[in-house]
Amino acid sequence: MARTCLIVDDSRVVRKIARRILETNGFDVAEAPDGQQALESCRASMPDCVLLDWNMPVMDGISFLKHLRAEFGPDNPPVVFCTTENDMSHIEMAITCGAQEYIMKPFDEEILVSKFSQAGLL
Repeated sequence: MARTCLIVDDSRVVRKIARRILETNGFDVAEAPDGQQALESCRASMPDCVLLDWNMPVMDGISFLKHLRAEFGPDNPPVVFCTTENDMSHIEMAITCGAQEYIMKPFDEEILVSKFSQAGLL
């Protein structure tokens, strides 16, 4: 059975690129355009991991992560942040709030696969 990944990003282009990379690497992919829809998706069917953008309308990535961890515990599902926010304060906040890995945009297949491997997802 394929592992599942929920891609949470308000950019349709980013979701499409990440979907193509993850499906090539054996994942079944679901998508959400914001943190609120992502949280509802996790409640309905928990993915094996989440690829999460920071800046989104309705509910941003860090708020989603805090809700996710409060509701489902500190490690499940693993979360990989994928964002243009690259200063240490953002990275530290993401890790403190429960993210396993952090990817800078723009990313490519090599970066995404490498981070997912480091997080034990591949």
